[in-house]
Amino acid sequence: MKAHRTWNFFYDPTGSLARDPIVSFFFFLLFLLCNRTDLICIWVFKPLECSSPKSMWFLWNIFSQGTHMLQCLCGKSLKKNKNPSDPQLKGIVTRLYCRQGYYLQMNPDGSLDGTKDDSSNSTLFNLIPVGLRVVAIQSVKTGLYIAMNGEGHLYTSELFTAECKFKESVFENYYVIYSSMLYRQQESGRAWFLGLNKEGQAMKGNRVKKTKPAAHFLPKPLEVAMYREPSLHDVGETVPKAAVAPSKSTSEPAMMNGGKPVNKPDKPPT
Repeated sequence: MKAHRTWNFFYDPTGSLARDPIVSFFFFLLFLLCNRTDLICIWVFKPLECSSPKSMWFLWNIFSQGTHMLQCLCGKSLKKNKNPSDPQLKGIVTRLYCRQGYYLQMNPDGSLDGTKDDSSNSTLFNLIPVGLRVVAIQSVKTGLYIAMNGEGHLYTSELFTAECKFKESVFENYYVIYSSMLYRQQESGRAWFLGLNKEGQAMKGNRVKKTKPAAHFLPKPLEVAMYREPSLHDVGETVPKAAVAPSKSTSEPAMMNGGKPVNKPDKPPT
């Protein structure tokens, strides 16, 4: 009588696993991968008999977490009735320390500059992953996003647009550099970077070189947080606001590039 080796992988007295379609599909896939005539796969998960237990043990170690493997391969969760409004992106709350000796901060009016105060709430930012090595930088205090326009100026936006996307790269000295995903030098193709000068003022992206300290940032994470995926809006789209009477605040020039006012052209005389 031919001897057989018996391997008891697990025991399922209730048969609940056998009624799980994912587990059933997993064992069917396992059976096909084995492609062995002497393998008997029973859906009540009684002992399996195989003339090559070493190969079966290897396959079992790979596929023992069948549902988890399918999630990894598909890149999606297999949980049912998942609320799409639930936070799904894992990011960090951090401070961004520039090699120039300043922490990047966003002031209440939305202007950007640097400060040496490492305890201010205006230096807290959400780093939200919105792509492969692509992040959105959002102020924790104001909720505004950092953006870079087609002239290289930094500004802040209430809406998340393509100008709010920055590529996050690690430089040779292990500092992190952030470059615009939308704009770069047309002739050379050189990227435009987020940067602070020696006085702690925000610089134009096309003036910042990745080899200089102005572009080098060191994230100092405080906590891991979950975020909802930001809704992408068109560049130039504004948040609709209720009509208000003209006031001094509405006639002030826009703030851009580290708090420097952008003067509006005077109207030609009539």
